[in-house]
Amino acid sequence: MRMETGLCVVHLFCRPTGELDREAVIQAVKSAEADGAQVVTAAMLGHKCDLAVMALAPDLAVLRTLQTGLQRGGIEVVDSYVSITEVSEYAKGMPEEMLRDRLYPVLPPEGKPAFCFYPMSKRREGHANWYTTPFEERSEMMMEHGKSGRTFAGKIVQLVTASTGFDTHEWGVTLFAVTPEVIKDVVYTMRFDRGSALFGEFGDFYVGYLTDIDELV
Repeated sequence: MRMETGLCVVHLFCRPTGELDREAVIQAVKSAEADGAQVVTAAMLGHKCDLAVMALAPDLAVLRTLQTGLQRGGIEVVDSYVSITEVSEYAKGMPEEMLRDRLYPVLPPEGKPAFCFYPMSKRREGHANWYTTPFEERSEMMMEHGKSGRTFAGKIVQLVTASTGFDTHEWGVTLFAVTPEVIKDVVYTMRFDRGSALFGEFGDFYVGYLTDIDELV
């Protein structure tokens, strides 16, 4: 099943089992890449998982085959996130090249090995309901949010993917940074923006560093 516009994105957070077949895992990644997928692999820190596989493709079946191949190779998926690339309604009027980069990103970016993923949603509470706030006010807050992010230009690349109807939150945020502390700095700084301070709700954070799949296993 193919996307009409943009790419489908799956984040797989995994652990190796005692039945790990290194060559099968490497072949699953190579086969997905041969079928048009971009596959990003990372070594992860903490108890939640040991490795992450992020894959993007226009064909959902390619991502499903990759997941199956990893599982048959002795990789246990302990958590996951499904989303799609999108151009936000607040991005209208941006240069065509920037819009294309959001729909069809090329990953991973060079020179940014620190990796982070977290999901987020906008709050729906009486005193802070994003979806009853007028569009003009929401757009202004998103512009403020973007301005904060641009202060880290050259140090970090952010990909925000849409997950309404696909997973537990409304967006998935993937960060690639030059060093780990940049991830902390950008997330901390942007939480002071009104759009995040009043309306942001965040899920679990996953942090690690990019590693080729043959080294990772």
